Amino acid sequence: MSRRRKVLTTLFGVAVTGVLLLAALNGYVLLRAGRAAHDVSDVRHAQVAIVPGALVRTDGQMSRMLKDRVDGAIALYQAGKVDKILVSGDHGRLGYDETDTMRDALLAHGVPATAIFTDYAGFDTWSTMGRAREIFDVESAVVVTQGFHMSRALYLAKSAGIQAQGLVADRGGYGLKGTRGQMREVLARVKGVREGVMTPSIMGGPKLPITGDGRSSWGPLDPAAPQVDAG
Repeated sequence: MSRRRKVLTTLFGVAVTGVLLLAALNGYVLLRAGRAAHDVSDVRHAQVAIVPGALVRTDGQMSRMLKDRVDGAIALYQAGKVDKILVSGDHGRLGYDETDTMRDALLAHGVPATAIFTDYAGFDTWSTMGRAREIFDVESAVVVTQGFHMSRALYLAKSAGIQAQGLVADRGGYGLKGTRGQMREVLARVKGVREGVMTPSIMGGPKLPITGDGRSSWGPLDPAAPQVDAG
């Protein structure tokens, strides 16, 4: 066998091994996560709905993905499936505030202030789930997110020690962005396995038990954030 052929054979073997490993890790996450509900009526009662953050546009309006997640949490609360709602997003810089944008939308739809908890350090899915358990003492939750993100979100919630189920908030209309999200998620699940096994440290802070008054978790107003009508 020529040297060039040996190199090509080796590279092919490495590629096949990589694909098999990628498939195995994705399968592990999917199996561990379990199935999520598509209808509120199929959800069992839990302490809280966890809403992971997503893009807020420069005008302060929620992206379609984020709005669908918030709407799902509202439906859960109105149906009596959860007692509280925890919105967890990125507020790592002035002028960009996923968390308060979600909170204001919940308030505008009649969710009581006392029932809304805010987590400003939900910089990624692991941070959201780890802090839900460690900071907010969440024991049982319904995770509200899109289908392509659900398996990793549930896997990480369970890895953090939460009895988690999911409600898929997929009304569609995401177009190419939704397709990219699905492709990205295949790789993100590999990172998720590492986080679920290694349980890396999360940003700490004072305990804010989910059984208390949600307003205790609210931060000061961001003076640089756009002011919009959340209705």
